[in-house]
Amino acid sequence: MTEAAALVEITRGPFVEGVHRGHAVVCDARGGVRAAWGDPERITLPRSSVKILQALPLVESGAAEAAGLGSEQLALACASHNGAAMHTERVAAWLDGLGLAEADLRCGAQMPDDGPARQALRAAGQGPCQLHNNCSGKHAGFLTLNRHLGAGSEYVDPAHPVQRAVLEAYEGMTGETSPGFGIDGCSAPNFAASLRGIATAMARIAGAESVLEGSRRAAAIRLREAMALHPLLIAGEGRPCSEIVATLGGGAVVKTGAEGVFIAILPQQGLGLALKIEDGATRASECALAALLVRLGVADPGHPMIEKRLNPHQLNRAARVTGEIRPAAGFYEGGAPL
Repeated sequence: MTEAAALVEITRGPFVEGVHRGHAVVCDARGGVRAAWGDPERITLPRSSVKILQALPLVESGAAEAAGLGSEQLALACASHNGAAMHTERVAAWLDGLGLAEADLRCGAQMPDDGPARQALRAAGQGPCQLHNNCSGKHAGFLTLNRHLGAGSEYVDPAHPVQRAVLEAYEGMTGETSPGFGIDGCSAPNFAASLRGIATAMARIAGAESVLEGSRRAAAIRLREAMALHPLLIAGEGRPCSEIVATLGGGAVVKTGAEGVFIAILPQQGLGLALKIEDGATRASECALAALLVRLGVADPGHPMIEKRLNPHQLNRAARVTGEIRPAAGFYEGGAPL
């Protein structure tokens, strides 16, 4: 097993005060490795980064079309949203159109990350509900598929037909047999794969027009385009996924996952990437992602939405710059093209 590589450094003055190590890989749709750092075969729980794969059965089964879902609902099915009104109102309307309600979700309640939504709950003396869960759109997608399949209500059970369909799509796209799963924060199973397998799946979505067939090709294209079309729905104001997708205008679709995971789908190059920071630090996964997007030629390092992740300043309590977060030299190589 290859050891983790130094991907991100934290500086203070002239000193490197900390190092985040991890693994990253860029693949084509055949699983060929374009570039790698650390161990591309590292088995990883991708967490929320692969919601687009979890949503594939929703579309390719015909369930989305039967329910009349549009691009907004498909973007929400792939989202880790802030629980803002723009998210919760759309998910509530989606459920209502199915003849279902918040109680049919199995994701659990979560205090929203959106400031106005939190303030509204506190002003009303209320707690959050399951609609505020960042995964409520994904679960609305599961419920839509479940209604189409006519299966039981406990759709998060790993043996349920919904999750069996997710596993089939996941293994088909990664080209691997998953070694197992963990239960995610939203109670759904999260299937493991190698980083190379995850990056390969994203490359297959990126080049779906030429490498996939039939209903899977159509589903991958619809979901990829929905995420690109509605960046605020896949995350929210100020979130890196939303800001980077909006900045790149379809040049890349990116999605984060808990514990330092990020993926990117690069349609113009037909490539996919996956990365994992060993210590799970989000500040490092965002920096590493920005570095790779620059090196792959899809992002301008000087654009404010990229620069704020690539080289954010470290400030002290007096707002003085004390250092920076930056990609490690051996990883970034001055932004040299890959």
